Amino acid sequence: MDRERYYNVLCKVLDGEHVRAGIGTYGEKTVHSVLKNYFEPYADSHEQKIGGFVADIIGENGIIEIQTAGFDRLRKKLECFLKVSRVTVVHPIPKSKWLISIDPETGVQGRKRKSPKTGTPYDIFPELYKIKPFLKDENLSICIVMLDMEEYRCPPEETGLKRGRRKGYTRYDRIPVALQEEIHLDTLSDWLYFIPNGLPDEYTSKDFAQKAKLHVSDAQLALNILNEIGIVERVGKVGRSYLYRTAVSEEKFPLHA
Repeated sequence: MDRERYYNVLCKVLDGEHVRAGIGTYGEKTVHSVLKNYFEPYADSHEQKIGGFVADIIGENGIIEIQTAGFDRLRKKLECFLKVSRVTVVHPIPKSKWLISIDPETGVQGRKRKSPKTGTPYDIFPELYKIKPFLKDENLSICIVMLDMEEYRCPPEETGLKRGRRKGYTRYDRIPVALQEEIHLDTLSDWLYFIPNGLPDEYTSKDFAQKAKLHVSDAQLALNILNEIGIVERVGKVGRSYLYRTAVSEEKFPLHA
């Protein structure tokens, strides 16, 4: 992680023509643009065609795909890319977020308020579920980037919603104002990051949820993925709940080996 380089990339992107033209008026959103330039500063490595698809980055570290959401759209790409190269999927998660309304015509900003929600790395699991069959592929790496963001929203009257439909703000763009953390999942043992401290030798999703500070449904999803990868294993049941045990240890698989 290089916060100074990230800040320099952010300033460069925010000074670009696509931002001066107005937030939300260009094809590539700011988070995607900043991360693409942060992970690969050489523009010649951007948007390269391979096997009928366009990769965000093809460089010395293989293929890098910046995916802010919708991992289901990655399936066909991964089927192609993983056969020929190492692939890293980069997923940004807002750790802290400030919400700002904006007039898309004039650019005039409204009140800025902080969202009560704080993001955590566990927020990636609903997206990982969409590419679950690929997670054990030795050519696949995941990089979670925790960011502080400013989210610009268009007020309801500007969204064009028809009468009778539920009104709400439309997200125009997000500005990733600060880099907080990078979590690289390159080897099997790296996934131990998600095993919270203080668990008993055998535990349920409720135990996991309490230690990881998650809702039980989120803990169940996380354990589903970790079981698929082989980090945890199901060893029985307590009532209607699965009983889990951590199958990988730091002694057997040193972290970041």
